Amino acid sequence: MTQTLSITGMSCGHCVRAVTSALEAVAGVESAVVDLELGCARVEGQADLDALIAAVVAEGYGAEPAPSE
Repeated sequence: MTQTLSITGMSCGHCVRAVTSALEAVAGVESAVVDLELGCARVEGQADLDALIAAVVAEGYGAEPAPSE
């Protein structure tokens, strides 16, 4: 399953690494790809959406489900 999050507050590569690490630490995440330019993260796996958002927020960034395409 793929989940996409809108991420706010990122400004550099360090931010991308912090958000990626936070997402990958959530139970059920198989992979996470964070895009600084688009301000989003694509997460593969069976992770709980609320847990993903909480992990990003704990790192000091904003997160919410991305609008459906």
